[in-house]
Amino acid sequence: EVKVVESGGGSVQAGGSLRLSCTASGCSSNRTRMNWYRQIPGAEREFVAGFDRDFKIRYSDSVKGRFTFFHDRPANTVALQMNSLKPEDTAMYICRFVCREVIYWGQGTQVTVSP
Repeated sequence: EVKVVESGGGSVQAGGSLRLSCTASGCSSNRTRMNWYRQIPGAEREFVAGFDRDFKIRYSDSVKGRFTFFHDRPANTVALQMNSLKPEDTAMYICRFVCREVIYWGQGTQVTVSP
């Protein structure tokens, strides 16, 4: 059974930093990809950072230069270092894990940035 677990969310003031982590387990393939998405109520999930199909790291324009994606691919572990946080970064951050081209989602971790 594939499991995806995030941690590290919380509340912070604008300009502050948070680090999120995500670990996936239960995949029998070493060809995996992991990404971070975020979602606010009533909106679609938005890509934030992570590997594309060519295993290059990409960032959304809204976080480029402020967020950094870290990865340990053999361990199926990724992290997202978020600096210079803004109130508009407030969202549920959700880890996406792709195993054998099947997509698995974590439960998410809430990030709240106050003005």
